[in-house]
Amino acid sequence: MADNTAIVPFRIDVPQADLDDLADRLARTRWAEELPPDPDPAAPAGPVAPGWEYGVPLSWVRRLAERWRTTYDWREWEARLNAYPQFTTEIDGQRIHFLHVRSPEPGATPLILTHGWPGTVAEWLDVIGPLTDPRAHGGDPADAFHLVIPSVPGFGFSGPTRERGWNRYRVARAWAELMRRLGYDRYGAAGNDLGAFVSPEVGRADPEHVLGVHVTQIFSLPSGDPAELAALTEEERGKVAFAEFFVQRQGGYDKLHSTAPQNVAHALADSPVGLLGWLGQLMGDQIDVDHVLTHTTVYWLTNTAASAARYYYEDAEVVHPTQKVNGRGTDMPEPTTVPLGLANFAWDFQSIRTLAERDHKNIVSWRTYDRGGHFAAHQVPDLLVADLRQFFAAPLSRSDR
Repeated sequence: MADNTAIVPFRIDVPQADLDDLADRLARTRWAEELPPDPDPAAPAGPVAPGWEYGVPLSWVRRLAERWRTTYDWREWEARLNAYPQFTTEIDGQRIHFLHVRSPEPGATPLILTHGWPGTVAEWLDVIGPLTDPRAHGGDPADAFHLVIPSVPGFGFSGPTRERGWNRYRVARAWAELMRRLGYDRYGAAGNDLGAFVSPEVGRADPEHVLGVHVTQIFSLPSGDPAELAALTEEERGKVAFAEFFVQRQGGYDKLHSTAPQNVAHALADSPVGLLGWLGQLMGDQIDVDHVLTHTTVYWLTNTAASAARYYYEDAEVVHPTQKVNGRGTDMPEPTTVPLGLANFAWDFQSIRTLAERDHKNIVSWRTYDRGGHFAAHQVPDLLVADLRQFFAAPLSRSDR
């Protein structure tokens, strides 16, 4: 029997038959119907983009599906991913796929990057070069990183999860083991979206070895304590109101993933256009069409839409008690203590400092930007790279409020 701790080289090589099947399914799509646009040009603008009031519009899905079927080139993106060394290993009974891109600078800082949903490891493609080889990108070689970029269990090339319990804490423990297995004694962790939940838990799981944690969102929400709400500034109360709006009006995917993910899994496994529409709510027109299609293609080819959705159900078992789903949930853990940095971009979830300090006792960097959105590594890679460099170049032992 093979050693299940082995690190095995991996290369993406999708059979052409799978791509032909995808094209055939796209050509035979039965399109959804929808209501016509509001004919009243004087109708007041709402908080949801026109045409998206009911969800992802037919026009958006048809446009991207046509590109997907006719001119999008998966082989180009497969080659971009294969330009970097990739591996698989087994941790806690689960296959883990990851890119491992070492810097040419011998003193580079090891850093594990965690993607979100509906992202994949392709989320980080535009920052790999500047982070690993700043000398070649006009930066200081002292700011270089060795990058480990894993596919979250149940996502993409890690394949579907095969048992219960793959939540943020189990993923974080797996990441700590992966970094140990790669020989990194001291390292940083960074993440976006789902990765912004996992990365602080890497620090909690492995505080002796984690230098610091960098995220693009701190998802600290009100506990329900009236005194806590009263202590918020007017600006922070506005951020709470926006978060509540998002949960109520645009968080449908989260509600279904968290309560009954298998309900939608059948459709996502059978219809590529259904998958595109489901993933499209968060990606929308935020990022380049080919980035949207690349993430969607990875989910399609690996048939991991169901297991990615299940992650939300598993995570609902361990969330803050005021956010229980169907009565599930556990007590809030003690605040994290590993140094934490935030880069908050303009068109993204707006983190609330007072609540973040309730959950994290060592916030050493808090920067906000007037551009960029939820997919900063795609949209504003320059800002994200600079923030990561600044955070890990600074002393990370105490808060510098």
